[in-house]
Amino acid sequence: MPRSTTAVETPAQRADDASLSHGLKQRHLSMIALGGVIGAGLFVGSGAGIAAAGPSIIVAYSLSGILVMLVMRMLGELSAAYPSSGSFSTHAERALGPWAGFTVGWAYWVLLCTAVGLEGIGAATIVTGWLPGTPQWMWVALFMVLFCGTNLAAVKNFGEFEFWFAALKVAAIVLFLVLGVLAIAGVLPGTDAPGTSHLSDFLPHGGHGLIVGLLASVFAYGGLETVTIAAAESEDPVRGVAGAVRTAMWRIALFYIGSMAVVVTLVPWDDPEVVDKGPYVATLDHLGIPAAGQLMNVVVLVALLSAMNANIYGSSRIAYSLVRRGQGPKALARVAGGVPRAAVLTSSAFGFVCVLLSYWRPDDVFPWLLNMIGAVVLVVWIFIALSQLMLRTRLEREEPQKLVVRMWGFPWLTCLAMAGMVAIFWLMALEPDTRVQLYSTGAMTLVLAAAGCLWQRTRARTRT
Repeated sequence: MPRSTTAVETPAQRADDASLSHGLKQRHLSMIALGGVIGAGLFVGSGAGIAAAGPSIIVAYSLSGILVMLVMRMLGELSAAYPSSGSFSTHAERALGPWAGFTVGWAYWVLLCTAVGLEGIGAATIVTGWLPGTPQWMWVALFMVLFCGTNLAAVKNFGEFEFWFAALKVAAIVLFLVLGVLAIAGVLPGTDAPGTSHLSDFLPHGGHGLIVGLLASVFAYGGLETVTIAAAESEDPVRGVAGAVRTAMWRIALFYIGSMAVVVTLVPWDDPEVVDKGPYVATLDHLGIPAAGQLMNVVVLVALLSAMNANIYGSSRIAYSLVRRGQGPKALARVAGGVPRAAVLTSSAFGFVCVLLSYWRPDDVFPWLLNMIGAVVLVVWIFIALSQLMLRTRLEREEPQKLVVRMWGFPWLTCLAMAGMVAIFWLMALEPDTRVQLYSTGAMTLVLAAAGCLWQRTRARTRT
């Protein structure tokens, strides 16, 4: 398969972000990096992982957290060297050829657009719980219009929304951690130190439970890649990426692993409320915090709205980057006011179609779509690792000054991370609940790769 073997950028790659504005400030990127790791999957979805793994969920989140730290370090090295709104898609094209950028870029676009619809449904469900009798579709439509409008305006509007959304999420989880540590120490009024009484049955369901918890934790980390997409439109892309990546370790350790440790220390892992209400609400109820459920519903709503906003942004920039590199409909490359508005509208429309499918075809098409995107994050991580493995040597030889961020222990830790991803794919194949997602995502990836190869060969012929 023909591909470029040089590190020199093509005109399309150099022009990738030429028309976009650079309205994101460093404070926007810093808070996007902080808030990007705090999503609804952490607040609610982690309950199923705790029910399966018990206290060993701490180990599960630690193992997957180490993998994510390595992936972010690799992505940070590439994005600091080659800032681009296409992020890992442009890196894959540079390392492996246009077919690779096409494959991973469009797969991620489908993932983000579908996620927009799912987050809209989740947010509407919370609001209709507060306002019974109001139609759910109305709230979904309202949220879609709101964030589509936000993203159609200047990029600084997206940055401001994400800044305050992230600030609220960070404040909520920090408060939760402070209350939890005080309760564990026995100094929170009305509580007794639990000691290790809830940690004695560390592996209640054996290795199988740990595997289920590990798979749940891996997908909870999805969305961290957005900061490298946003950095391309910041005042100082290289500094923005470097700062975000260098703080990834403590953010993951504090927000994910720390909060899981607090939950399983304070609340019995088999308490039904951990799944029914979510681990954070269950913990706050256990501590006797007034109106804990409603407070956390507000936080989860903010997390969902934040994810909608970020995913419309991310999907539009990925689509714009692909099209500017000749890998999609040219109409999506139209930019006005520094914003790829055609890409924003198309991505939002795809997300709303996913919402409509949840009403029209809830038993066949919609579940098929969800399964198809189930393992896309892992596909993206594999491409990031392969790209970094191939480009690092090239950078050291030809452009060493661009290595502002360096992957630790290269190439051994890169290879170890890839082995970890292969192991997760293997574990997914063993579990009935995740096997169908693995096969569906694999099928979509193969179709996109075939289309990318065909497109690449066709373009090569037209140039000769």
